[in-house]
Order: sequence, then C-alpha cells, then structure tokens
Amino acid sequence: MADIKIKAKVKDGIVKVKALAKHQMSTYNQAMRKTGDRNNAQFITHISATVNGKVVYEVSTSQFVSKDPIFKFKFVGALKGDKISMTYIDNKGNTKTNTSKIK
Repeated sequence: MADIKIKAKVKDGIVKVKALAKHQMSTYNQAMRKTGDRNNAQFITHISATVNGKVVYEVSTSQFVSKDPIFKFKFVGALKGDKISMTYIDNKGNTKTNTSKIK
C-alpha cells in the first residue's frame, strides 16, 4: 500500500482532494512512555501537493495530528487527467511521495 493514498475529482472547475497519509504520528510524550527517550517521536512536519509544477496545497503540521491523518482541500486550475503529486516530510527527515490522476 502507498504511504499516501490520493483521491482527486474535478467538478465545475473545482478539484476536491482527499488524501490519507499512512504514518504512526508518535508524540514526544508517547515516545517517552514507550522508550524513555523523547527523540524517538516521529510525526509529519510538512505536507505539500503540486499539479503541473504549481503548489496547490502546503501545510506545516506538528505532533498533535492523529495517526494516519486525512487531508482534505480544494483548488482550481487543473483538468481531468492531470496528475497531482503529494509529498510529506517527517521530523526524522523521511520523505514519502505519491502521484495520482485527477478524475
């Protein structure tokens, strides 16, 4: 399974996107309880989406987002068949990217 599952549909010129980012999203407190070391926390810090080389969504997040977060957003300027690419970066520097066609 992909680390980011993307569903994007265009209707009346507006693209609606729903993306699931598979990630454990462990907080500093959870890491302390589990391992005794807060440096073992791991969570998404940045997520972005691009279409045709343009950034259409960008957000910074923190440890306070749930496990396997879902991101929903809308934008204009894309057509059916265009590809949307989403990337996330976590606090450990791990990067995951996935691309999907807009339906």
